[in-house]
Amino acid sequence: MALSLDEQLAALPSDVQALLKQHRFDAEHFKRLAARLGTESAEDNFVKGQISPPHPEDLEELPTVGSPEHAQLVALGESALREGKVALLVLAGGMATRMGGVIKALVDAIPGKSFLDLRRAEMRALERRYGVAPPLWLMTSHATDAGIRAALGADLEGKSVATFTQHLSLRLTPTGDVFLDEHGRPSEHAPGHGDLPDALRESGLLASFVERGGKVIMISNIDNLGGTLDPATIGFHLRHGKPLTAEVVDKLPTDRGGIPAYVDGRLCILEEFRIPPSFDPKTVRVFATNVFYVDAATLLSLDMKWSYFTVHKKVDDQPVVQFERLVNELSSSLATAYVHMPRDGAESRFLPVKDNAELALREPEILAVARARGIVS
Repeated sequence: MALSLDEQLAALPSDVQALLKQHRFDAEHFKRLAARLGTESAEDNFVKGQISPPHPEDLEELPTVGSPEHAQLVALGESALREGKVALLVLAGGMATRMGGVIKALVDAIPGKSFLDLRRAEMRALERRYGVAPPLWLMTSHATDAGIRAALGADLEGKSVATFTQHLSLRLTPTGDVFLDEHGRPSEHAPGHGDLPDALRESGLLASFVERGGKVIMISNIDNLGGTLDPATIGFHLRHGKPLTAEVVDKLPTDRGGIPAYVDGRLCILEEFRIPPSFDPKTVRVFATNVFYVDAATLLSLDMKWSYFTVHKKVDDQPVVQFERLVNELSSSLATAYVHMPRDGAESRFLPVKDNAELALREPEILAVARARGIVS
């Protein structure tokens, strides 16, 4: 007789149970998600409601460099940086499967300098400029935490430079059983960067930051070295007063990911897999970069209902199901300003790297951006 999911979870190897507990696995929530299998359709990931593209006036531009308005924003952002009111939070939980299954943060972005090295150099450049280094926090995963902590070495003092892990879950078979890999072991996975608000609060870093006057947390992917701390954009976020700012850039035909769109009159960021065939995402000419600025106190008190999406993948050439959530869903809960940013040249805010071929093409751009921002000489 087949074991129930409850019985399968109870029979997990002790080391797997310990790992799940360490990474705050919620068995009851997991079972509720698993109960959806067999009753859902491919449309269940689709957003519900009337979808329409953003209006031109929804996508704001920074003032022209050199204008009094731009100078005011720069002054506001620089003041926040000098006063230690800004932190950089980097999403670093991913393994670079298309780069050979290594920790992406530790891959060389330019010769001799990894993505992580360049993030550390960015903090040192800001410290030289403003007299204080913003906190650098890295949300890691069970797969990346040990390697990143080892690479940080003595720099990892737990406050100014710190890591915290996102949650951990298990993959299921399409019929709702715990999936076992080719070695007969349960297959764990990190359930998406939507873990960020909960995991950051659980770390204690957020409460401590707010207590000492911290105001703004900028969120960026480890592999987007265009998404650096910029005084003018920090000033823009502080000036408009909304709890969340999202950067967008002009969209290319090859882009796949999040776009701003109205859902029942509310502008938010939708991943394309959430968009039903009734709406053509090509009507939206911009693309969300996953760079956000969020009010720290708002994030600390955030109480929102997250959507968990059903993701179908293959492990050991076998079909598996996992449940994930997305950090861009913050825009569905928090009032959000959208700022249209440059994509090309030394001012680029978006330099994603997904595989070795793209890294080879991006390397000159990454180097130009890093030099222009004083990150490398």
